[in-house]
Amino acid sequence: MIITLNMEPGRLKQLSASEVERNIMNQLRLSPAVHIYRLPEQLDFELRTRAAIVKAAKDFYAGGTKFATFKNSRANEQYWTRMSNGGFSLKEEALPSEAIVDIFNNGYRYAMECATAMVVILYKGVLDSIGAEAFNRHFNQLVLYDWQYDSDLQLIQTQQAAAGDVVYFENPDFNPQTPEWQGENAIVLDNSLYFGHGLGISSAESIIDALNAKRKPGSTTSAFLSNLIVHPDFEYIRRLGGA
Repeated sequence: MIITLNMEPGRLKQLSASEVERNIMNQLRLSPAVHIYRLPEQLDFELRTRAAIVKAAKDFYAGGTKFATFKNSRANEQYWTRMSNGGFSLKEEALPSEAIVDIFNNGYRYAMECATAMVVILYKGVLDSIGAEAFNRHFNQLVLYDWQYDSDLQLIQTQQAAAGDVVYFENPDFNPQTPEWQGENAIVLDNSLYFGHGLGISSAESIIDALNAKRKPGSTTSAFLSNLIVHPDFEYIRRLGGA
């Protein structure tokens, strides 16, 4: 449900410019969760940022970054220093915006696990929403490692997923020989699809089937889409960009 305050009649219909944004608007409108906006700019920014995250997920997939455990991770040394734990820290002389964009432009130079990939995609969506100048000012000490992220990303948990959110598919009976498949983080896309790094773009059913193939031998406990749903605090991010 969308509740708008201080918004002229008919203004809501003018906000969603692209098809993806219109689809997201409908998801929010039909959701049992209540979404309150005091200014039209707040809803407009959320729609644009969610759409940017969806695009970033698709671009990340197309960019060819490999799936790898922390032990086998790699990054472009022009922008990132690989740490002993398998994460990457931004080099002092590198611009955050250029370092993030490089992952999408030169994916063959990178390999990472799924949680790190989710954070990278969120950073790219935020970068495309607030611009390079604001992004470089607020995200100038990036570390890419698992679910570690800059405090200015301000991830919050929600109860109903929409495009641009990150969800988690849990695999409770995963094979201990392959602990990397104990679950799959995924970006909610449009058209009831998800992007999970290592599994690609597919339906929820396909992701669950793939995780079930990674269970303990003889297990009958299925993987499932959990109720863990997160996204950036869109209003906080909007203010970072001065919008």
